[in-house]
Amino acid sequence: MAFRVVLAGGAGFIGRHVVYELLRRNQRVRIADMPDTANRFVLDKLGCDFIGGDLRDPTTARAALHDSDVCICLAARSAGIGFFNEHPAEMLDDNLRILSAIFEAARFHKFARMVYISSSCVFDRSTAHPITESALPLSPPPSSGYPFSKLAGEFYCKTFYEQHGLNFTVLRPFNVYGPGELPGNQPGDSHVIPDLTAKILAQQWPLEIIGDGTHTRSFTHVKDVAEGIVMAMENPRALNEDFNLGPPLTTRLGHKSEISILALAKKLWQICGRTEPFEVKMKKQYAVDVRQRAVDIKKATDLLGWEPTVDLDSGLTEYVSWYRMHTSVGSRT
Repeated sequence: MAFRVVLAGGAGFIGRHVVYELLRRNQRVRIADMPDTANRFVLDKLGCDFIGGDLRDPTTARAALHDSDVCICLAARSAGIGFFNEHPAEMLDDNLRILSAIFEAARFHKFARMVYISSSCVFDRSTAHPITESALPLSPPPSSGYPFSKLAGEFYCKTFYEQHGLNFTVLRPFNVYGPGELPGNQPGDSHVIPDLTAKILAQQWPLEIIGDGTHTRSFTHVKDVAEGIVMAMENPRALNEDFNLGPPLTTRLGHKSEISILALAKKLWQICGRTEPFEVKMKKQYAVDVRQRAVDIKKATDLLGWEPTVDLDSGLTEYVSWYRMHTSVGSRT
């Protein structure tokens, strides 16, 4: 079934991959994002509209969502753990203003559905292991601005459905990585894989990591996430449901997909071709940082037929190759 899709935040890292997946499936696509992001796309070749504007502004949001029936909402201030520890109020305020403007615009235009891209960080204080969708009502709310803003978006879905009949689907990607994401200016500004890759290729030694390296994560390739988002949008079984998107609990070889940051750093060290003995320098852990994260994706597999296909070793190798091709490796020491 064809939809008229507005992709709010479509010029971002995940958004660009979702655009390609939507176009591959012959969906009609409009990208709504900040004006200076248009140069990230060759819009004529992509064959989709671009509306540039600040989606915190209700007038801009209404203009962006006109003449469409589904919104995939990726628009948000997002960054690595260092940035959201240092700018919690800024991220909370910006994201709540974006949510308010977009959901009100969708209600005004009588949209068929909101596909809201939440985050695994809504489970930041959960004790569940592995994390299922049913763990959320039993989990304490997140303790920092950015994770709380993502949880607030899920409540926007619930309350706009209850009061206005705006149907929704909530998707929670776990630790997304892949080509297209660059590191920030400072360690901690970006997510861990771009950050470590930049430091390793810049010949940093010993390699600086945040914390003691025992924290665990479940990494999901961005192409798999993009496919899951579009599959959920197209599937009527996803109506008014929520789904975790992450790696399987075990790999095809029977190993755990959940991996420690120290083990991840060792993989990247080898993939990048460093020959020095692997040695790390531990930097003080941030106040808000999750110790353990493993995900159960059975609901997405059962209801949507979605299964990730990119294993971590292949995905990391691809990412390092992409990084080398698209950057000039500097002196990040």
